[in-house]
This record gives sequence, structure tokens and C-alpha cells, in this order.
Amino acid sequence: MSATTIGALIGGAIDSLSGDDGVADGAIIGAVTANVLKVVLPIAVTYAVGWAVLRGAAELRNQVFGKEQA
Repeated sequence: MSATTIGALIGGAIDSLSGDDGVADGAIIGAVTANVLKVVLPIAVTYAVGWAVLRGAAELRNQVFGKEQA
């Protein structure tokens, strides 16, 4: 199953818990959310890993060469 289908199923199930209307709008919101997360989550993880690597490189440089005088 694709992430879009799973998102639609989860969104429909959550929307059906309220019991006041159909599940179609929840399924649409779930599908859209799944597609947005497929794009945003890898970007966020890549940014976080890159930031951590740069931070670690700066700390390593400071330990090897000493603190910079500002």
C-alpha cells in the first residue's frame, strides 16, 4: 500500500470517530497530509543531519586547534 492510501484510511478512520458526517473529507485530508509528509519529512531529516555534522565538525576543529578568539 502506498503512503497516500494509508493516509486516506487513517484520516477516514479518525474522521469517522466523530460520527457527525461521512468519512470522505477525513480521507482527503489524510491523503493530502501523507503526500505533504512524503516531501517535508526527508527535507527536515536531511537538514537536521547536516546541521549535526557541521556542529560536530566545528567542535572537532575547536578541540584540535583550540577555541577561536572573538
